[in-house]
Amino acid sequence: MNTSCTKLLVLFVMLFGIKGLAQDYLETFSESAFALRHRVNKSYSTNWELSTRAYLNQDDQFSYVTRQIQFGHFSTYKLNLKNSIALGLMYRNRDVFENSSNEVRITQQFNRKSIYKTLRFGHRFRSEQRFYKNFTAYRFRYRLALDLPLQGLKLDVGETYLVITSEGLLTTAKPNKPEIEYRLSPAVGILLSEQLILEFGVELRLDEININTNEVLFFNTSVDFRI
Repeated sequence: MNTSCTKLLVLFVMLFGIKGLAQDYLETFSESAFALRHRVNKSYSTNWELSTRAYLNQDDQFSYVTRQIQFGHFSTYKLNLKNSIALGLMYRNRDVFENSSNEVRITQQFNRKSIYKTLRFGHRFRSEQRFYKNFTAYRFRYRLALDLPLQGLKLDVGETYLVITSEGLLTTAKPNKPEIEYRLSPAVGILLSEQLILEFGVELRLDEININTNEVLFFNTSVDFRI
């Protein structure tokens, strides 16, 4: 692994770990996802995902308590080499695990990718309609993603890569005040085979920045299988 990239990832982990030790109120979660992707033809592809989220700390003690399970689907249409559009549908269940509303979410997405030497840039714009039991929320998101292989000029089987994402979000829902959120996430992945990718990352979320900032830390694991 490239030395500078390794140091960068270690720095992120240390920063997030220090925050967790210094602030007792910091919520910490584990999120695991399994995605199944299928390329129907050169322009159209589908993605099915199952994920779970669990609390890692409650009452200042370590725990692993499931909070939710969700199922999602995305249909993506490739406009050209750089641009694509997508439509997503997601169902999240929480009331089985805690006293909270379930959610149905519809997502519209535009994605643009570009490459500079070994560095790939991704710009993602999303609008979401989130349907809860008693209200509907509308969310708008922009994410910048940077990724690069950690060995050589391109990613080959058995090699690793680094990806860092930075995302801003705006949520509106009557009669509540609009909420601004920010997310920062570094992750390392490995291409196990042409069909299988494994990724580990951490994510710091700053919720309600314009009201009363709440910090949340995620430890993420994902498995991406392509058929």
